Amino acid sequence: MKGQGKGKIINIASETFFTGSHGFVHYVASKGGVVGVTRALAAELGPFNICVNVVAVGFTETEAGAALVGGDVAKYDVSRTPLARLGQPGDVVGMVSFLASDAADFITGQTVLVNGGRFMH
Repeated sequence: MKGQGKGKIINIASETFFTGSHGFVHYVASKGGVVGVTRALAAELGPFNICVNVVAVGFTETEAGAALVGGDVAKYDVSRTPLARLGQPGDVVGMVSFLASDAADFITGQTVLVNGGRFMH
């Protein structure tokens, strides 16, 4: 990336970094580390025109998400989510695609939540 004078690094974290999650202290701490590394790399790599951002994902309808709620994603309470639905993998893909595009060339060091507004930062 340095050699070509441009690049994008997009890390993935979790909304739980902002909200905490009972019984998952190790997971929450690791996602906080991803946010910190993203910020530090953005400062370090900015002079090389390399953008570094992180997408913090909320509950998403996946096999892993289902495992967290006993195998049935319908059990997840969306009443505190302003968009009143579960996140879909495509929601995350959309944000990652945007951050990877030239349209995001002046965005670096940011944490973007993809969570339907459940937690606003």
